[in-house]
Formats: sequence, structure tokens, C-alpha cells
Amino acid sequence: MSEVCQTCGLPKELCVCETIAKESQKIIISLDKKKFGKVYTIVEGIESKEIDIKDLAKKLKSKFACGGTSKQGRIELQGDHKNKVKDVLLEVGFPPETIETR
Repeated sequence: MSEVCQTCGLPKELCVCETIAKESQKIIISLDKKKFGKVYTIVEGIESKEIDIKDLAKKLKSKFACGGTSKQGRIELQGDHKNKVKDVLLEVGFPPETIETR
């Protein structure tokens, strides 16, 4: 017997909760300078309750071969990856109108 989603009540194979969650996000990508002039790419606005933010951070870090972390509902990547992050988020399934680059 297949598992049932707690949110929508559909079987896990047919669950659309994550797709709906991706459409309702307002993601902001920006740059931040930290100690010693190091540049970090910050991705904010992803709901960690609906989307696995740690898994997304892991994908981004491996894609760009950089270090980083996910804490307090935001992803921090070492280096300037502002334009590349938007492309990867589009590949993962986030709609382009929900992603803002600053």
C-alpha cells in the first residue's frame, strides 16, 4: 500500500503539494560581503516547511562546487553565483516570476 500525503490526502506519487508550494514562493537572490571582503550569494524567501531547504542547498553547493550553509530559512553560498542560482532554481521548477535578483 502506498503512503498518503498528510497535507493533500493524495498518494505520494500523485501529491502536488511541493509544486503548489514552489508557485507561492517569493525568492530574493542577493549578494552580501562578509569578513575579509568575501562575497556570499544569499537566497531568501523559501518556505522551509513546504520545501526541503537543506536538500536544495546541497544541490546548489554541488552544482557550483562551493561551500555554503542553510540556516534560518536562507541559503548562503560562498562566491558570486547570483545569475547561475536563478537558472538552477528555474530548472528545479520554480516559476520565473517568483524569483527576484537584487
